[in-house]
Amino acid sequence: MASDNCPVYSPFFGAMGVVSAIVLANFGASYGTAKSGVGIMAAGVLRPDNMVRSLTPTIMAGILSIYGLVVAIQISQNVFNRAGTPLAVSFIHFGAGLSVGLSALAAGFAIGIVGDAGVRAFAQQPRLFVAMILIMIFAEVLGLYGMIVALLLLSGTNDAEGMCG
Repeated sequence: MASDNCPVYSPFFGAMGVVSAIVLANFGASYGTAKSGVGIMAAGVLRPDNMVRSLTPTIMAGILSIYGLVVAIQISQNVFNRAGTPLAVSFIHFGAGLSVGLSALAAGFAIGIVGDAGVRAFAQQPRLFVAMILIMIFAEVLGLYGMIVALLLLSGTNDAEGMCG
């Protein structure tokens, strides 16, 4: 039953939250992987013995897509409710998806750029490995902050279950 609080188009915004969480997080992860992968291959020419340690930016970029996946699953479990979805809850779902998605996108850009330059520098000076890892941790935590905010937003949506029925 549609009402002003629970219109029929309300689940659309929740679905857009799912889409934005997974798509934007995967864009960030893929950019970080591609950009740092170029540096890894260039560094592998100079120091093939350090290739395994040079894969760290690629692994850290891949974690960003997991952040988006976790939030997308959380949102998708709540999007389609039999009694309807309140519009306010759908907007929270959309905001949570954007929170993790845009944070992971920004973190992927940072990891890609730092990873590219970092593995090239590491190939020339192995003592720079710890500095590269620390900078990438600070970049990775941007995506983690977005996921934490998204999960905090989603934790308040359980109180609105009886608004449409």
